[in-house]
Amino acid sequence: MASGILRPATLAIALASLLAWNPAMAQEEIDANTITRLADIIRWGGVITSIFVIAGAWALLRLLSRFVNAFGSEFSSRRLTLHKVSTISQFVIYVTTTVIVVLLSFRFDETTLALIGGAVAVAIGFAMKDLVASFIAGMIVMLDRPFQVGDRVNFGGEYGDITAIGLRSVRMQTLDDNTVTIPNSKFLSDVTSSGNYGALDMQVVMDFYIAPDQDIERARDIINEAVLSSRFVFLAKPVTILVNQWVSDYLVGVRLRLKAYVLDTRFEKAFESDVNMRVLRAFQQERIATPGNALSARDGG
Repeated sequence: MASGILRPATLAIALASLLAWNPAMAQEEIDANTITRLADIIRWGGVITSIFVIAGAWALLRLLSRFVNAFGSEFSSRRLTLHKVSTISQFVIYVTTTVIVVLLSFRFDETTLALIGGAVAVAIGFAMKDLVASFIAGMIVMLDRPFQVGDRVNFGGEYGDITAIGLRSVRMQTLDDNTVTIPNSKFLSDVTSSGNYGALDMQVVMDFYIAPDQDIERARDIINEAVLSSRFVFLAKPVTILVNQWVSDYLVGVRLRLKAYVLDTRFEKAFESDVNMRVLRAFQQERIATPGNALSARDGG
């Protein structure tokens, strides 16, 4: 009778000793329990519903993008406003979808929160620290607004139009038609230059050089006429031409710096090309020489 009572106790002690001396088996039991508890907090029916929610959000984002592109091309004066509304709408859709998916897919109670607040949360935190940093930086960019969608921006050696401001990154379309993706965290420490900051028009700067013995006033009039006759100029803002002496290692000349506004940032390079062609053609007709050409003419004579 006594032996019958002692046998189960002895077996329990032996099993405990075995687990104590075999950490791998104990760890496997803990991992199995953790996996079981994690499986218990997942709402499998909610996961299926979440898939449809994500698909609906994706379709809504595609529809929003097509709407903005279509109406932005049709009504150019409202293009930047539409892009701003699109950016805010995308941000709201991303956050709302994330919250809905989490609430549908998981059961939250004290045990679940304690589990998530432990090892699982730490692991996810290390894995997603860069994503969280970019997410917070994206919110700061949205609130501080160093630039807006549609702005022509110079950042990190890249120059182009901001096409999207997301939760993780900002997309820029360069003038060479390259799409550049920049993490939001980069904008917190680096300098960003916006050429138009929410406006359609933008100032364009062009330099023209002539020899010091040329007719400076005539050259200035030619540049002014070339700008005013361009179909890309924004006449509501002033045209300025600054004149100063220019000196290089071997040449001395006069620099005429033009500051004028293009009516839409999309026409910046077309505006520059148009004005340069007009000015260079007029300089040839008026025989206004650049510093290098004037020096060559004197040497040849």
